[in-house]
Amino acid sequence: MNKRVRQYVGLLSAVIAYYLIHEGAHFLYALSIGAFKQINFMGLGMQIDIYSEKMTQTQLGVFCLLGSVMTLLIAYVLIALTNKIRTVSSKVLKACLYYITIAMLLIDPLYLSVLCGFFGGGDMNGIKLLVPEVAARIIYGLVLVVNVFLFAKIVLPKYKLAFADETQ
Repeated sequence: MNKRVRQYVGLLSAVIAYYLIHEGAHFLYALSIGAFKQINFMGLGMQIDIYSEKMTQTQLGVFCLLGSVMTLLIAYVLIALTNKIRTVSSKVLKACLYYITIAMLLIDPLYLSVLCGFFGGGDMNGIKLLVPEVAARIIYGLVLVVNVFLFAKIVLPKYKLAFADETQ
């Protein structure tokens, strides 16, 4: 499989993994508290619909927070496993895990610190039930800065080496 195809497969796997983990966290929490309504498929995305009237404000806040917490946890696990992932012989699997790591590290912090103000609150609507929106956006902004640093200093150099090793 050539490099361009691997990149597209990696990007597609990142989108799928992101939705499975982020929305999966929402789904499991909604099920656990008896508030799950349905899954809405919209364009390329999906959304977990809930009976918000069955939830306290704290439960709604936790519901909205869990998606981003889970994507960040998975990102940090993938960073911790980067040296192991580098040794995998499959170029496709390595590309998939590289793009999944990027997605998990950056999507939620970027959206919840900056983009939610332009494209609607999404999860921020619930998170601000737990903490003031300004505080949440600052925290996610700091997480974004840390994650960009982690990507630049750990993930990118190690994957560059992993893919360079294959050309030798």
